[in-house]
Amino acid sequence: MQLNSKTALVTGGGSGIGRAIALGLAGEGAAVAIADIEQDRVQHVEREARDLGLKALALRADVAEENDVEEMVQMTVDTFGTVDILINNAGAASRGFVAECAVEDWDRVIAVNLRGTFLCSRAALRHMIPRRSGKVLNIVSGLGIRGSPGGAAYGASKAAIINLTKSLAREVAGFGINVNAITPGLTDTPFWRASQSPEQVDRTLRSGLIGQPADMVSTVVFLCTDAGRMLSGAVIERELFLADS
Repeated sequence: MQLNSKTALVTGGGSGIGRAIALGLAGEGAAVAIADIEQDRVQHVEREARDLGLKALALRADVAEENDVEEMVQMTVDTFGTVDILINNAGAASRGFVAECAVEDWDRVIAVNLRGTFLCSRAALRHMIPRRSGKVLNIVSGLGIRGSPGGAAYGASKAAIINLTKSLAREVAGFGINVNAITPGLTDTPFWRASQSPEQVDRTLRSGLIGQPADMVSTVVFLCTDAGRMLSGAVIERELFLADS
C-alpha cells in the first residue's frame, strides 16, 4: 500500500492503459478519480475497483474542454479532499499524410493530447502548489521522438507534451512537485487495435513484441511514490525490440 492516503486523478481511465493505471494505483491504496469522455466505460472501471474494495470515483470529462477539466478536478477535490497525483493519459489519434490531412482531424488530436494535458496540469497544479507536493505523469509516445509517416498529428502532439513535461518540471521544482513522462511502447489496447487491420493485430501478437497495459503499473507507481522523488523532467522510454536489433 505505497500510496495509502494519496488521491490520484487518471484521465482516459475508461480502458487500456488508463484503466490499468487507475486500478493499479487504487490497489496501492490511493483513492482514484477515473475520468473519461465515455460515461459507460468509466463507470464500469469504477465498479471494477469498488468490487475489489478500492476507493474510486467515475467522472465524465472531455479534457479538451476547459469547463469539463475544471469541474473534473474540483469534483475530485470535493470527494477526496485533494489531488496528489495526476496521470495525463487521455489521447486521440488520426492517421494520414500531412498533404491529405483534414484541418479538423489535426485540430482534434492537438486539442485532446496537448491542450488537454495543459488544461489538466494547470487545474491540478493550482491545488498542488499551495501544498508544495504532487506528482504529474504524462503518457507520451515514442512517435513523439522518432516520428512516423502518416502519424504527424499524433507524433507532433506527443513531442510537444515531452517539451511541456520538461518545461513544467522546471517551473514547479521549487514546490516539491515532480513532472515526468513515459512512452508505453507498443501496447495491446483498444486504442491501438482501432488503428490496425485484423491481420496486423494477429501478426503483432504472434511476434511477442507488444506489451500489456498492466506492464505500465510498476513504473507508474514508482514515479508516484517517494522512491521516485529524484526524477523530474524525465522521459522514460519503455520499448520492446528484436533481440538482434
